[in-house]
Amino acid sequence: MSTVQIVEVGPRDGFQSVGPLIPTDRKVAVVTALYEAGLRRMEATSFVSTSAVPQLADAEVVLAAAQSLPGLDPQVLIPTVRQAERALKAGARHLGFVLSVSEAHNRSNVRRSPQASVQDYRDILNLMPEGTRMRLNVATAFDCPFGGPVPPEKTLALLDALLEERRDIEVALCDTTGRVTPGHVASLFAAAMARFADVRAWAFHGHDTYGMGAANALAAWNAGVRVFDSSIAGLGGCPFAPGATGNVATEDLIYLFDGLGADSGVSMDALIAVAREVTAIDGAQVGGRVRDAFAARKCRMEPVA
Repeated sequence: MSTVQIVEVGPRDGFQSVGPLIPTDRKVAVVTALYEAGLRRMEATSFVSTSAVPQLADAEVVLAAAQSLPGLDPQVLIPTVRQAERALKAGARHLGFVLSVSEAHNRSNVRRSPQASVQDYRDILNLMPEGTRMRLNVATAFDCPFGGPVPPEKTLALLDALLEERRDIEVALCDTTGRVTPGHVASLFAAAMARFADVRAWAFHGHDTYGMGAANALAAWNAGVRVFDSSIAGLGGCPFAPGATGNVATEDLIYLFDGLGADSGVSMDALIAVAREVTAIDGAQVGGRVRDAFAARKCRMEPVA
């Protein structure tokens, strides 16, 4: 049986878009419930400016709680050298650096050019102690909320600069807007994987704005990708990408990969229960289809009193 690795990003990508502050203990409870459902890798939080994203001001506490769960790999997103230093000081062992191919989106997101972010990335690599891992997130790899479709050669050129020094990392190509279609996903991964054949692993991060999240994940799977980001209940939406709704729902991807016979190690019933809890968070923007389909099926199967 083939295997697939799901990276649950709800505790970071999902929570960061919620306006009302979520109590830290509730965040920890969600992380714990996702772990108990079988997820063994999560983007637990992000070390970012607390004034820009106050929802994630409790990053140190959430990371510590996630690290206490046996066998869980909690990665944390970092956009700058300063935040990487903060994350490493807090004990992070798996960093996820993010930058955008699009100049406009990178300036909106981290207030600098993509070239400046490339230098930040190189500096962070030099900071990382032995045993710390890196995940490289290439946002707007396919499409930009401000400028539209991103030419493949522009994404590949940025990867040339990023992978110049080190390729023993995982690289995620991110559909930040959710506007791309499967053909584009397949062709860009094919080109990137052929050009950078010695990259350790490839991942796909998709949004479901146009209902293409699962279809795009399938296209990436068929291209050879085996690591996929998703968010419980489709929670989220990039605050720096106008119009982008939530990530593809974790339960939708688990349903897809279960159907393909790919083992994720995740219990669908337990996952659906967590998803229902997440939809009750004040201010949460949720999506996905499988959760509601399971609820409807259960209603049909229950006898009428």
